[in-house]
Amino acid sequence: MKVRLDKLTKVFPSRNKRSKEVVTAVSEVSFEIPAGKLVGLLGPSGCGKSTTLNLICGLEKPTSGRIFFGDEDVTDLPAELRGVGLVFQNYALYPHMTVLKNILFPLENLKGDKKLSKEMMLQKAEEAARLVQISELMERKPSELSGGQQQRVAIARALVKMPKILLLDEPLSNLDARLRLQTREELRRIQRETGITTVFVTHDQEEAMSISDMIVVMKEGVIHQSGKPQDVYDDPKDLFVAKFLGTPPINVFDGEVRGEKLLIGGAAVLDAAGVRDGAVKVGIRSEGFVPSADGALECGFTAVEVMGRDTSVICSHPAFIGDSIRAVISAETPVDTTKPTVRFDLKKSKVLLFDPKSEERIRFDEGANG
Repeated sequence: MKVRLDKLTKVFPSRNKRSKEVVTAVSEVSFEIPAGKLVGLLGPSGCGKSTTLNLICGLEKPTSGRIFFGDEDVTDLPAELRGVGLVFQNYALYPHMTVLKNILFPLENLKGDKKLSKEMMLQKAEEAARLVQISELMERKPSELSGGQQQRVAIARALVKMPKILLLDEPLSNLDARLRLQTREELRRIQRETGITTVFVTHDQEEAMSISDMIVVMKEGVIHQSGKPQDVYDDPKDLFVAKFLGTPPINVFDGEVRGEKLLIGGAAVLDAAGVRDGAVKVGIRSEGFVPSADGALECGFTAVEVMGRDTSVICSHPAFIGDSIRAVISAETPVDTTKPTVRFDLKKSKVLLFDPKSEERIRFDEGANG
């Protein structure tokens, strides 16, 4: 089922009795989710992603704009008639019910011509449990389950009616790191097996990029960029998107362009063909540093962190905006830790320029310097 949002806006009344200034949680949001795809709504806390999800499922009514499922306008349709499955951050399981009863609950509330026989309900519950691999847990209570198992029950309960759209609101945030990794892989598998159009809300960019067919990056109720995860990472339209995507985060420097040369701290580090002279913000991805004895960028050496296959070189520079530069290199690349400085050449494809005022991307010829 294709989902389309058309200039969707949600304005909440002010809670401040003095100012009475309204809060615009979502502003003129328009995008399309292709049928059968998994889309990650991504952004910092308060960016409007959960409100957008609530608008899609019908828990919130938009101030303006329209919502379409396929060709049907569902903007004014009650939540229970939209055919959506919703999984919350806190699972929202009924503690007094067994796993089986929790999964059956949505089916037992069907009415009219949608009402099912007990045999059919049991069959559907068993199919949903098998899909999320919890068939052996059906007689347990939620208190007897791990966090990951509880999450699977919540997903099975959302899937048992085979919804048109599956909506996931921060579904993995309560899990530990290893379990989060395992569960997100399971989510991807389940989504592919069912083919249900899925919207996944998270503030974890690594999570969103790893399982989404498409990501939508939001800030303050506005979409900054959308597209395939790797495309958005490689080609961010502004500094906010560049800084939000990437682990470790992109390293940002004050720089300038002079005579089609990019300078950081007065040293020419790259060619910048086609860029006008003036101040720029320079973003360098952590994987964009190449240690070199005569490298163009000289930094003060701080420490080395070995992370298995990779090494993180922590260093400093007067033009750097932040605490520490993190350059991620192969663990097989030697770093002389006895010297006070370390020098790097830069991979030009991993260097991004931005206007220092608007923070919009400045594009330049990436053909030279690697």
